[in-house]
Amino acid sequence: MAPPVHYHVGGFPPTNLEWVRLIPLIGRAREALARYDSLLVAIPNASVLLSPLMTQEAVLSSKIEGTHVTMGEVLEVEAGRDPADLTQPKRDDVEEILNYRIALTFCAKELEERPLSQHLLRQAHALLMQGVRGKDKTPGSFRKDQNWIGPPGCRIEDAGFVPIAPGGPLEGGMDAWSDYLGGTSEPDPIVQLSIGHVEFEALHPFRDGNGRLGRMLIPLFLFSRGLLRSPNFYMSGYLEERRDIYLERLRAVSRDGAWTDWVEFFLTGVIEQAAENERKAQAILRLYDRARKHVVELTHSQHALRAVEFIFQHPIFAATHFIASSEIPKPTASRILAALRSGGLIRTVQEAKGRRPGIYAFLDLLNVAEGRPVL
Repeated sequence: MAPPVHYHVGGFPPTNLEWVRLIPLIGRAREALARYDSLLVAIPNASVLLSPLMTQEAVLSSKIEGTHVTMGEVLEVEAGRDPADLTQPKRDDVEEILNYRIALTFCAKELEERPLSQHLLRQAHALLMQGVRGKDKTPGSFRKDQNWIGPPGCRIEDAGFVPIAPGGPLEGGMDAWSDYLGGTSEPDPIVQLSIGHVEFEALHPFRDGNGRLGRMLIPLFLFSRGLLRSPNFYMSGYLEERRDIYLERLRAVSRDGAWTDWVEFFLTGVIEQAAENERKAQAILRLYDRARKHVVELTHSQHALRAVEFIFQHPIFAATHFIASSEIPKPTASRILAALRSGGLIRTVQEAKGRRPGIYAFLDLLNVAEGRPVL
């Protein structure tokens, strides 16, 4: 067995990038992001219409770390359904995914008023780790012990990677990381982001949640630097599909100084994921236009648009939530809900019985977000 790879002390930031290899990819990445950003600007209330993509990002980012729940299962639990086959480990997975979405939403709002910083990062970590599997992970605090990455329960000698030592080395490493990510000396901000991402993962500053937090930084950085006008860029699909390559490229930076290989991989991911995000966003926008017309025809109600925006933001929902939270008068909300069901726009997931509410799913939207039938 190969010895573990150790953190690249003194190797950050890199000074020997092969720019000849990177410049063509930088141009393509900037163009792909600009096209996607133009689409985001054109989407009315993008944070609402694209909210399923945020949930799918949380699912895929957590999947890289070993979770095994689908977006449909997450949204069912959030809506109040209690699937009989959902085990306790899966319930814990759902909680982590919901926390991811909470943390990302919090950071996006905070970045409108203050810069990306270690303090904001610690706040995000506290939100990410709250709950059953985060109680003993010192949420919001950098680790005080040496950690390592490898199979569950392995010794440090059998680890695949050993991050920087705790205490002074970690604190100095995080200060250097903050200075680099907040600086403007790097010729290109997307290259800066790629290096900042791999450095954060190599430092591994928290006891748990580093992978998810590092991937969350991608849309937050793009938003904070003005490359996107909203932090609706999701890259975990690309990384999850190439999980083994992703992890090997991360290790190769510390083992071989392979910074250029890593940046090349990251830039290619930005190009491909921007195109995929654009395709899904366009599909959601087309679906929104069709749904809006359909609901108007079904209901003949002045509240049709509110109903449509609600089901886009909550593609699986309880009837009681719709009636209480859609800002539609209760009798009208009940009538609209019945029309959506009879018109085939939503499907029953759980029949109402006694105090148990009916739960419904907007399958067309879920299928676009996940890229396959969800339920």
